[in-house]
Amino acid sequence: MTDKQRTLKAPMNFKGVGLHTGTLVDLTVEPSEANTGYRFQRTDLEGEPIILADLDNVISTERGTTIAKGEARVSVTEHILAALYGMGVDNALIKLNGPEVPILDGSAAIFVKAIKSTGLVEQEADRNYFKLDENLYYEDENGYSEMLAVATPGEEFRVTVMVDYNSPVLGTQHASMYRMQDFEEEISACRTFVFMKELGFLAEKGLIKGGDLDNAIVLMEREYSDEEIRNTLKKIGRENLVNEIKVEGIGVLNTIKLKFENEPARHKLLDIVGDLALVGRPLQGHFLAARPGHRSNVAFGKMVREAIKAREKTPRFDLTKEPVYNINQIEKMLPHRYPFLLIDKIISVSESRITGVKNVTMNEPFFQGHFPGDPIMPGVLQVEAMAQVGGIFALHDKPDPENYSTYFLKIDKVKFKQKVIPGDTIVFDLELMSPIRRGIVHMHGKAYVNGKVVSESEMIAQVAKQEGK
Repeated sequence: MTDKQRTLKAPMNFKGVGLHTGTLVDLTVEPSEANTGYRFQRTDLEGEPIILADLDNVISTERGTTIAKGEARVSVTEHILAALYGMGVDNALIKLNGPEVPILDGSAAIFVKAIKSTGLVEQEADRNYFKLDENLYYEDENGYSEMLAVATPGEEFRVTVMVDYNSPVLGTQHASMYRMQDFEEEISACRTFVFMKELGFLAEKGLIKGGDLDNAIVLMEREYSDEEIRNTLKKIGRENLVNEIKVEGIGVLNTIKLKFENEPARHKLLDIVGDLALVGRPLQGHFLAARPGHRSNVAFGKMVREAIKAREKTPRFDLTKEPVYNINQIEKMLPHRYPFLLIDKIISVSESRITGVKNVTMNEPFFQGHFPGDPIMPGVLQVEAMAQVGGIFALHDKPDPENYSTYFLKIDKVKFKQKVIPGDTIVFDLELMSPIRRGIVHMHGKAYVNGKVVSESEMIAQVAKQEGK
């Protein structure tokens, strides 16, 4: 899937208090150039430092995700990032004059509404999607939080969440978003939540100084007396609200009504979207989470990042293009014949590199004995096929390659990483390790099946003209 990156048409301005610091913050989101991603800028600090919204910059996941660079830090990044990511904004500069993104109404809805009103502009650069091609699984050390990313045939970004706090008021809840287009209507307005029993503890830790009954869902997990309510409100500095609260057993505090029956689970999904925005790439696949939190979101995001890095290290081969040498041309260059000609085509050759292809079928004679009922291509034949690709590299620029032979002098650092079986297509990618001198060819090769390395080796061969030719 390819489409263009997008940024905002114009700046957007917000003002509000930070949930934990209680600091009044002015926040402006500005358009940004292609391929710059999401960046936060602390305009209140000397030099106005910029912090890239990146997993490597996460320093805390306690009651929100905090990123930092040097002494500059920004907390509770997840809601604004979820809004940008969910609305298809790829590049934005987020300026703020305080240490925390304003909590506003406790959701991403106000940010989303502003993005929709401001509009987006398409940029010249393509969006750089990462589509999962294998499943990824994460479990924290306590076995509490679990996350799974599943490769899907489509190109959607899907998220499914299950939350379970062993609570009579919340119970077990599920939420799903099957396509990003549903983020605005189904997810963005879902607010953060907290249990009544946590309020005093969080206040004692110096948190939720900006918390209020209009920016969070408060869950009553048991019946509270008037005195308990009064003491809790005193701890969080909200004694003035005591007359607004009616205690009606367990449930949601009467000051707010749920927008969805499963709003807490939907908010956890919103958090996942915001935290996965720190990966730095638009994602395609199905992301499932059981009892997630910011800590598990970030840890899982790092697993996704490692999968991206591994993919980037793997060269991409176009097996559909016209071969440089087909099998008939290969037979004119190499002396090998059935059953020992192990290369079907060469798809690229440069001054220092060559790539060849071997289609593995059940008709190979060695499968009769290696092994009946469990056919596996012998590793030694993988190395031989790799060497034949190297032989073509050594001979391809000679006017009479049929008059030369190549002989192994050394095979080193051989590794076999997974089985090769009938139906596989092996791509051999070899690189020259030193200039060819006196007919000595020194190459390093890797064999790939479906983008994964199955074997690799270093080889030294002698190219010699046949006697009498």
